[in-house]
Amino acid sequence: MINGLVYFIVGLATGHLRTLLPTRGELKPRHLLQTTWNHLRLRFPKGDPAVKYNILQKLSYLSVIGILAPLMLLTGWAMLPGLNSFAPWLSEIFDGRQGARLVHFVTANLLVLFLLGHLLALIAVGAWNEVRSMVTGRYVVQDGD
Repeated sequence: MINGLVYFIVGLATGHLRTLLPTRGELKPRHLLQTTWNHLRLRFPKGDPAVKYNILQKLSYLSVIGILAPLMLLTGWAMLPGLNSFAPWLSEIFDGRQGARLVHFVTANLLVLFLLGHLLALIAVGAWNEVRSMVTGRYVVQDGD
């Protein structure tokens, strides 16, 4: 929770979260479908476009940061028996602890799918360059075809 809060604050302060906002052009169905089709065929951007987030990355990161992480946190709190005396309304939002447990379980599975998708994409695009860029910030731009 603290890590997520720090990420959010630093992202706001540095403007990094702004880079996750899709443009109007990216939200056009044609662009979205083309990007999805390219990813399914394992055709990833080369050159300068490779260093920027594409629409699928933006939407998935925004979903994790704006929907899944808050839901995971809220449902976790809603399942805490001790928090019931302080905020009984919280578990009622999810129709009781069992409802919170269900949403928590589904959210956890979606986060695992997000992680697996990242690992598969990492392997598909070349793990060494990607991992090095995550650790050191040095990304080697490969020329386009």
